[in-house]
Amino acid sequence: MGQHSYDVDSGNFQQVVLEGSHDIPVLVDFWAAWCAPCRQLKPLLEKLAEEYRGKFILAKVDADTNQDLAAQYGVRGIPSVKAFLGGELVDEFSGALPESQVREFLDHLIPAPADELRIAAGRARDSGEHDEALRLLGEAARLDPQHEGVRLDAADILLEHGQLVEARKLFDSLSPAAHQEERAQQVLARLTFAESGSQGGDEAGLRERIVARPEDMEARLRLANLLVAGGRHQEGLEELLEMVRRDRAWNEDAARRAILAVFSLLGGQNELVAAYRRKLASTLN
Repeated sequence: MGQHSYDVDSGNFQQVVLEGSHDIPVLVDFWAAWCAPCRQLKPLLEKLAEEYRGKFILAKVDADTNQDLAAQYGVRGIPSVKAFLGGELVDEFSGALPESQVREFLDHLIPAPADELRIAAGRARDSGEHDEALRLLGEAARLDPQHEGVRLDAADILLEHGQLVEARKLFDSLSPAAHQEERAQQVLARLTFAESGSQGGDEAGLRERIVARPEDMEARLRLANLLVAGGRHQEGLEELLEMVRRDRAWNEDAARRAILAVFSLLGGQNELVAAYRRKLASTLN
């Protein structure tokens, strides 16, 4: 067994493959002793694992003795090779491919240097080391100035720490195509609410205005922006829904558009989104 390849079974699959793939890609080779193509592919994968010197890990799973794993990951024929990254199955192939095609598969799987720095920045951010994360993203940007994922990651961190001007500059530097991606739309929604909330005054003052004049739609919108920017999404949605009830057409349908922006921010499968979609539909009808 080489330094970068391991025999894996149900007992250590979680650790080696799912957890390990958060650090580097893991290639899982489902094989069996009786399988002639497996006897061609397995040595090739072992050789490449050593040649690539830790850029990926090879996890070898005997499909006969680990039928539960084979069934769980949809193995219908062997050899079957499945690639994991970040704990998720991201790519696969079946059969004993020639070495050139296996190398091509690996080269698409293994992160480029800028992506490796981006992954390291993500780990630093998860550990609360935001300055280090930004430093790593800066290095990644120098390696690949056109990498829009790096810029979006940096904008997201700056936004999280209230550096709205810097976050907006980075976000606006993204291409129109990148703007349309789901994560970019979520970052844009957070940024827009944060910018609006920062200009709207303090919560106590806005609530006083609303108590004095419940029809003050501008104060309600500013309060909603402030609440959403602070992560108090349900409270913000309630204010926006109240605006729709009072005057759905105010400021060119601003309250309904803001509600849809919160939905984008939270993601379509969120339970809060589902609940407020129903409430919005009931209010509009």
